[in-house]
Amino acid sequence: MALPQLIPSTTSSSITHQPPCLNPKSFRFLSDSNSSPGVLHRRRRPNFLRCSASSFPEKHNTNPPKSNDVVELPLFPLPLVLFPGAILPLQIFEFRYRIMMHTLLQTDFRFGVIYSDAVSGTAEVGCVGEIVKHERLVDDRFFLICKGQERFRVTGVVRKKPYLVAEVTWLEDRPSGEEDLDALANEVESYMKDVIRLSNRLNGKPEKEALDLRRNLFPTPFSFFVGSTFEGAPREQQALLELEDTATRLKREKETLRNTLNYLTAASAVKDVFPSSS
Repeated sequence: MALPQLIPSTTSSSITHQPPCLNPKSFRFLSDSNSSPGVLHRRRRPNFLRCSASSFPEKHNTNPPKSNDVVELPLFPLPLVLFPGAILPLQIFEFRYRIMMHTLLQTDFRFGVIYSDAVSGTAEVGCVGEIVKHERLVDDRFFLICKGQERFRVTGVVRKKPYLVAEVTWLEDRPSGEEDLDALANEVESYMKDVIRLSNRLNGKPEKEALDLRRNLFPTPFSFFVGSTFEGAPREQQALLELEDTATRLKREKETLRNTLNYLTAASAVKDVFPSSS
């Protein structure tokens, strides 16, 4: 399966702006953009970069942390957004983060990934990354495979050196009231399948029927999975991560996918009429 990247929006730092459509020019499931220099780089192994619904828990965590708990958490500011359940490969090479790794590997293997860029600065909401695999090289660099866990909100900075440590509280979705979350999730899945089908057609790929994308995921983890596929626009992803209501997140994703489907349908019609222009 492959999804296009999102077209970055100039207002995507706000969670109330009109959702963008997906970019039909780029159909990689994850982007190849570099991470911030001097901090962390992704390890360029395609098998590690694939993010699928199987990465996400099939059931809710039966013992989630309480939202009023305050803990200290080391943070990685990065130009990417990690979602609960998603897999993130990283390469650690800068000295201060190697110090962090030595500490983490002797404690609880958990740190915070938080979005940061030159325009919007560092976000207040991030996601815990748990180290599930690691490899230490002879030059003291580390290769890591991390999995997204709980979301958090930064409430204060504890220290900035040798690496950033902050006080955080845990972020959970509020009850969605009378909303039929399963119906919403099914609608989003349907739009995803149509986007994949038309994207493949425009790229000259076989129009294969997309398989089950939900894979028994509950609506909340499925909404995070959908958000993780929108990697072409990290500010839009950050807006989705910050939402505290599953129904609102699914509705926003549905609107984005619907806009994209309309665009792709028009592009496909133009290609049929003017095949040489494709």
